[in-house]
Amino acid sequence: MQLSGSITALATPFTAAGEPDFDAWSRLIDRQLEAGTAGIVVAGSTGEAAALTDAEYMALLRAAVQQVDGRIPVLAGTGLSNTAKTISQTRLARDGGADIALVVTPPYVRPTPEGLVAHYRAVADQGGLPVVLYNVPGRTGCDMSPDVVAQLRGHPNIIGLKEARGDEARWQALYPLGGEGFALLSGDDPTFVRAMLGGAAGVISVASNVVPRAFARLCRLAREGDAGQARALDARLADLNHFLGVEPNPIPVKAILARQGIGAGLRLPLLPLSQGHAAAADAMTALCEQIESELK
Repeated sequence: MQLSGSITALATPFTAAGEPDFDAWSRLIDRQLEAGTAGIVVAGSTGEAAALTDAEYMALLRAAVQQVDGRIPVLAGTGLSNTAKTISQTRLARDGGADIALVVTPPYVRPTPEGLVAHYRAVADQGGLPVVLYNVPGRTGCDMSPDVVAQLRGHPNIIGLKEARGDEARWQALYPLGGEGFALLSGDDPTFVRAMLGGAAGVISVASNVVPRAFARLCRLAREGDAGQARALDARLADLNHFLGVEPNPIPVKAILARQGIGAGLRLPLLPLSQGHAAAADAMTALCEQIESELK
């Protein structure tokens, strides 16, 4: 399975009572499908995976798989701080119908490079799903180097990398590793267009929750090598990308989703967007509606 294009790391909508909102979940997925999104991630960090019970995880995943009905790949976040637990979670995702496991580097424990290689090989061998590596050192405290990626990319069950570091030096080291059977995917919305123009296959995005048409269009333009139009549209999203970083993800994106009628809050220890950012959230919601309407 070769991943490419705009893949949305879905936020998990909750009701006002704090339970998963399956009606809002269905509407969020419908909007992604209609906009041309190329894949979705269930229960990644944007989906507040750490706040979900196993029963909720499975219910959300099964609902997404049923609704998507094979039209696009469904990825499931399965990375945990221990290898055996990650394998177990990956098998759970397999049983829920996921197509691919998105496996973040083990949070908190900070393994050596050799430990990372052994961890991912074990998950790929025993988890029962194709694996996309996920590097986001700002969240995990663990940075997966291009050398580690190079050691893993030849495994038949490791099919890609989500790289959330946006610096060009990192990408220059990664570009030669991409190709058939191993997809390089940006995990940094503000810099993903540059990464795609350099050779990345796509993006796993937070912002595409609220501007799915824009991200699908950006990926198409970048794949076609239309750098001018891609950069022009990307520039229109700069304020949105900035806003989505004013408080920890997914607080800002869920503030916009709530204004769009999808979901009503987060789970502790995350709190709703600070009141001081409310006006900006209103403005960004209007911007999202304007851009998405123009692209219909």
